[in-house]
Amino acid sequence: MTDELRLRFPLTDPDALRSLRAGQRLRIDGQVIGIRDATQIAMFDRGQKPTMSLTGAALIHTAPNVRKLADGRYEKICIGTTTSARMNRFTRGLLAQYGARAIIGKGGLLADSLPVLREFAGVYLAICGGAAALETTQIEAIEDVEFEELLPECLWKFRVREFGPLIVAMDAHGNSLYETVRDEARRKLEELSARV
Repeated sequence: MTDELRLRFPLTDPDALRSLRAGQRLRIDGQVIGIRDATQIAMFDRGQKPTMSLTGAALIHTAPNVRKLADGRYEKICIGTTTSARMNRFTRGLLAQYGARAIIGKGGLLADSLPVLREFAGVYLAICGGAAALETTQIEAIEDVEFEELLPECLWKFRVREFGPLIVAMDAHGNSLYETVRDEARRKLEELSARV
C-alpha cells in the first residue's frame, strides 16, 4: 500500500472513504476546513451554527498565523497542525450533524472515535508534526473565515493543492495505526521482560 492517492474535497459521495485502509498515503486537492477547540466549543456547547458547509469536508485541526489585509481578506503566514486528542469529543457531532468525512491532525483521536468513523465512513488523516512550512506552501489561498471573534481559532476555508502527504491513521473499518503500534510495543515489552 505504498501508492499515493489523490482525493478532492469536499466529497460528493458520503461513502467515498470506505475504500481507504489504515497505512495508505494520500494528498488532497480542493478545500480543507480549518477548525480548532474554540470553534467547536462555540458550535457544540453554545449552539452557534456556522453558515460555511462542512458536508463532505476534510477538517484540519489548526489555529493559523495570518495577517488581515486592508480589503478584509486574510493572508497566510504559517499554517500548522495541532494535536487532535483534546478535540475528540466533537468527532461524532462533526460527522453526524455537519457531514464532515475526514479529520486531519497530529497524534490521533481516542479509540472511542473508531466506531464513529466506521458508522459515518470517516477517516483520521495524520500529518507529520513540524511540517507547518510545507503545509503553508500547499495552501493556495484562504477563501473564507467564520467566527472571526475567536481569531486565530476561527473556522477557515483553505484552497489546497497536493496537500500532504497524509497517512490514513484511523480508517472506517475500525483500524488504527496508533492501536497497532501500541499493541506491538506492549508485545515487545512483554518479550523483553520474559528474557530478564
